[in-house]
Amino acid sequence: MTIKERFNGIISVFQETMPSPQTELKYDTPFHLLLAVILSAQCTDKRINMVTPALFERFPLPADLAAAGEEEVYEYIKSVTFPNNKTKAIIKAARMIEEEFGGELPSDIDNLMKLPGVGRKTANVMLAVVWNKAAMAVDTHVFRVSNRIGLTNKSPNPLVTEKTLVKHIPEELISTAHHWLILHGRYVCKARKPDCLNCAISAYCKFHDELIRGRGRGKFLNGAPGLN
Repeated sequence: MTIKERFNGIISVFQETMPSPQTELKYDTPFHLLLAVILSAQCTDKRINMVTPALFERFPLPADLAAAGEEEVYEYIKSVTFPNNKTKAIIKAARMIEEEFGGELPSDIDNLMKLPGVGRKTANVMLAVVWNKAAMAVDTHVFRVSNRIGLTNKSPNPLVTEKTLVKHIPEELISTAHHWLILHGRYVCKARKPDCLNCAISAYCKFHDELIRGRGRGKFLNGAPGLN
């Protein structure tokens, strides 16, 4: 199977089975999505969605959060991972939005990445979800799934994965494909035990092909390789 055939087959299946995938983070404004994505680093969306309603209500605008003290903000997010660092990051991000961007969230990757707590993945999430731009955010799910199913070939890092996916996915589908891969990795192609028996794209999956031929059996039983 050629790489083009693999991409085309997987995209076709996802278009049929997940026609309108969405982020599972709950938010009401682009600013609040930014906060949710920053907080979600190494934390589950379920936990973030439990924390953010009160945070969003207390700090509806960047100016509100920019004026807050760390002790107050910490109380809202203390149950997420690395709450001290994330408290500092979201306050500093809000202040930069106010002071350097006039209270408006920037809509380009370079300026987004200037914000504290915002790396390339977070910036691409914002571009894809808020502005529907052709941005591929590579988180642990996207990185793992892309390598495992054969969309990338032992990609060494998220940036290489991003460039490979963007090269082979039609531009108008890139932001959607980000959600496809995340949801597939979260619920089917799981880190420790992929559910190959209930996988809609198994016919196009390199890992499943190796499993059938016996080369992937040990990896399947002992936990497939990839980021957790």
